[in-house]
Amino acid sequence: MNGYTIQLLVPFASFLSFMMVFLSIPTILRVAHSKNLFDEPNKRSVHRMRIPTLGGLAIFIGFLFTYSLFVDWFRFIEIPFLIPAILIIFGIGIKDDILVTAPMVKLAGQLIAVIIVVGLGGLTITDFHGFFGLQPDPFWGTILTLVGMVFLINGFNLIDGIDGLAAITGIIVMLSFSSWYFINEDYHIPTLAAALIGGLFAFAYYNIFSKSQKIFMGDTGSLVLGFLVAVVAVHFSEFNKPDNRHELIYDMNSAPAVAMAILIVPIVDTLRVFMLRVSQGNSPFMADKNHIHHRMLALGLSHLQISLIVGAVNIAFVILGFSLRNWGMLRLSILVLSLGFFVAYIPSWILFYKRRHFIRRLRRIKRAR
Repeated sequence: MNGYTIQLLVPFASFLSFMMVFLSIPTILRVAHSKNLFDEPNKRSVHRMRIPTLGGLAIFIGFLFTYSLFVDWFRFIEIPFLIPAILIIFGIGIKDDILVTAPMVKLAGQLIAVIIVVGLGGLTITDFHGFFGLQPDPFWGTILTLVGMVFLINGFNLIDGIDGLAAITGIIVMLSFSSWYFINEDYHIPTLAAALIGGLFAFAYYNIFSKSQKIFMGDTGSLVLGFLVAVVAVHFSEFNKPDNRHELIYDMNSAPAVAMAILIVPIVDTLRVFMLRVSQGNSPFMADKNHIHHRMLALGLSHLQISLIVGAVNIAFVILGFSLRNWGMLRLSILVLSLGFFVAYIPSWILFYKRRHFIRRLRRIKRAR
């Protein structure tokens, strides 16, 4: 099968996944309603209705079927042990959506899945792309990959707090990574991304726009999404390492920093809430309402408005990362993280000044009386 044919069929993978998810969600909703499988509102919830949480099941089915079919059809070289690892992620996610799973059990499942693709599959960071002139040995490269992947998995799990945010972020991230592979005429990752993106678009329709058939992706969806993004991010870094650049049509010398720009939303939001929790003397894993989207909700923005604003910022960082892809690993990393934290704190600053202004008005009113 020639490259031109594959280019035409990659969008078909996305369409097939879209149709599978779009048609399966109504059935999943009927099962959820008959078995009383809902997300019950609590003090941390931003919704006030009981909503089914099995959207991730549809996303997983659509991705697994489409990816398995197209990998065999195109005879791609698969990412070793990807399917067994994602089945573990799916298992811990679906159990948590139905029965609730202890945080340490979820973390253990994530580690097992990551160890499978890293330890057995060889998906490991082997080059720092000139970062301080350092090069990782096999042991530290493996440790760094394990920690980074688990961090990203949980990062996507944490941003899944309002309608559309995780889905829109996932679509932007996977499109960004896959476009680089596509222009370099490597079609494996674009096909993997297409199988996921199609499902995310179908899910987003029910999650954002549907009134009578609303559904959440739950831990199943956010963990599967985070795991696949983490796999692609590590693969992206290795795909662009110096030893491989002579094989690429277009190259870069700061691939990990570009990946950081693409993943700026989960990276900065997760680091930010972890630092806030530790500074307050709490566990970094203790749930709260300090995420960026919570701050934006407090400003009176709707779920869709927040998701679109965050998505637009994400796209701006993607453009920045690719535009400065040869700027140098250290300089680009510092720039991306500095700008990321600056932008992330804008809602908090606006909220602070609005509250201070409100307090001043109250004081003036009391004095006038």
